[in-house]
Amino acid sequence: MTTVPKLEKATFGAGCFWGVEYQYAKIPGVHSAVSGYAGGKTENPTYEDICNKATGHAEVIEVSFDPTKVTYRTLVEYFFKMHDPTQVNRQGPDIGDQYRSAIFTHSAEQRKVADDVKIGLTLAKVFSRPIATQIEEAPKFWRAEEYHQKYYQLRGKKPYCHLVPFAEEK
Repeated sequence: MTTVPKLEKATFGAGCFWGVEYQYAKIPGVHSAVSGYAGGKTENPTYEDICNKATGHAEVIEVSFDPTKVTYRTLVEYFFKMHDPTQVNRQGPDIGDQYRSAIFTHSAEQRKVADDVKIGLTLAKVFSRPIATQIEEAPKFWRAEEYHQKYYQLRGKKPYCHLVPFAEEK
């Protein structure tokens, strides 16, 4: 009899969700990476709603992962490598609070790991500016419209909106 692994969730906002989803989906142990919205005040927001900057939502991805194959710490470390966590409400050319750097935690253990990684990077002076990443308890996740899901894979494009791809093409 095959046992199904107990999957855990992780939620990250690192700018445009297309590139974040693309990168996380390629990590061994990640079962799925879904683009969506979190951290705002509007119920069931649309992409147009969040682009109008009135809802307070961030573009995020919700990752389902097998903790026996990839640790939450590893996912958080990748998060800090793939974007510039020192930018406030932007990533590269994308400007607005929907592009903020955020980790939404699903447990006290995840909060501790995220805080520990952020503090470690700060103490090691990995970045020349202060880390702006917000770490908060995970709010309701709203799945983005279907045309945002697997955006790069379905269009045959390589991601262009993140600094350091950590799951290189083979």
